[in-house]
Amino acid sequence: MESVTFIAVVVAIGSLAFVALVLLRGNSRNISEEITRTAERLTTQQIELAGRLSQIAEADAASQKALSERLQNQEIAITKTLEERLADVTKRVGDTLQKTNTKSSETMAKLQERLAVIDAAQKNITDLSAQMVQLQDVLTNRQARGAFGEIQLQDLVRAALPPSAYEFQKTLSNNKRADCVLNLPNPPGAIAIDAKFPLESYHALRAAKDEAGRIKSSRAFATDVLKHVHDIADRYIIPGQTAESALMFLPSEAVYAELYANHPETVEKSYRARVWIVSPTTLMATLNTVRAVLKDASMQEQAGVIQSQVRKLLVDVARIDDRVDKLQVHFRQAQEDISKIRTSTNKVKSRGEKIELIELGELKEGDKITAGAEIHRLEQGNG
Repeated sequence: MESVTFIAVVVAIGSLAFVALVLLRGNSRNISEEITRTAERLTTQQIELAGRLSQIAEADAASQKALSERLQNQEIAITKTLEERLADVTKRVGDTLQKTNTKSSETMAKLQERLAVIDAAQKNITDLSAQMVQLQDVLTNRQARGAFGEIQLQDLVRAALPPSAYEFQKTLSNNKRADCVLNLPNPPGAIAIDAKFPLESYHALRAAKDEAGRIKSSRAFATDVLKHVHDIADRYIIPGQTAESALMFLPSEAVYAELYANHPETVEKSYRARVWIVSPTTLMATLNTVRAVLKDASMQEQAGVIQSQVRKLLVDVARIDDRVDKLQVHFRQAQEDISKIRTSTNKVKSRGEKIELIELGELKEGDKITAGAEIHRLEQGNG
C-alpha cells in the first residue's frame, strides 16, 4: 500500500511540473483554458490512476494473500516434513543407541567373562608355578623322587589293569620288595616292575657346555642307568617265581628319549640283562598287552569250564533221550490198549442196537423158537 501512495505522489508532482512548464511557455490569455484542460486531464488521469492503483492494490493484496497462504502451506509442509524427519532421526538415533547399548552390554559381559578367564588362567599359572617349585623340590630330593616315580607307576597300572592282576610293594622270596608285580599265568609268570629316575646325571648331561663335558656326563648317565638295570636283574628275576625278565620304569619321557636316541649300547646291555626299560607311554602300551594276555588266559580257563559243562549236558541229553524212548514205548502200548477198548465198545454198541431191534410181545411157541434163533444169530454175528 505504501508503494501505491508513493506512485500517486510522484504522478502529482509530475503534473504540477507539467503545469508550470505550460505556464512558462503560454501567454496569459490561454492560461486559464490550458489550466482547465490540464486540470481535466489531471482529474481524468487521477481517476484512471486511482482505478489502476486500486486494481494494483487489490491484485497486490490478493497476491500477498496467496503468497501468505502458500508460505503458510509451505511452512506447514516444511514443519510436518521436519517433524517427520526429526521423528525418524530420533527413532533411528534411539534404535542406534539401543543397539549400541545392547552391544556395549554384550561386549562388557564378554569382556567380564574373558577377564574372568584371564583371572582364572592367571591363578592357574600362579598355582602351576607353585606346583613347579614343589615338583622341583620333589625332584631334587632322591627319596621324594623315588616316591614320585612309584606313584606315577601305580596310577598307570591302576588305570590299565584290574586289581587282581597286580600287587604293589610285594616282597619276593629273596626278601626284596618290588614296586609292582604283574600276576601273569605261566608262561611267562609274574613280572616285576621297579621305578628308577637317574635325574642328576641327566641334568648334568643337558647342562654340559662343551663336547668334553658332554662326553663325561653321557658316560655318567649310561653308568647310572646300567647300575639300575643290573640291580633290577639281580633282585627281581627269580627262577621259578618270576618271569625271565623284568621292567625298569623311567617316569620321564625326556630321559627315556635321551636314552634310546643317544645310548643304544646301554639299551642293548639292558636287553641282554633281560630288563626292558619303559617310559609312561610305552608302559601303558605294555600294560594293554598284559591285559590282553590276562583276558586270553581267562577265556581259556572259562573255555575249559564250558567244555566240562557241555559234556555233562550231553550226558543229561542222552538220559533224556533214553527216557523219551521208553515213554514212546509206553505211549505205543497205551495206543494199542485204547484201540482194543475202542473195538470192544463198538461191539457192545452194535449188540445193543441189534437187541433194540428185536420185537417184544406175546409169542407163541413157534415164535419163541424163532426169537431164540434170532438171538443166537446176533450173538454169532457179534462174536
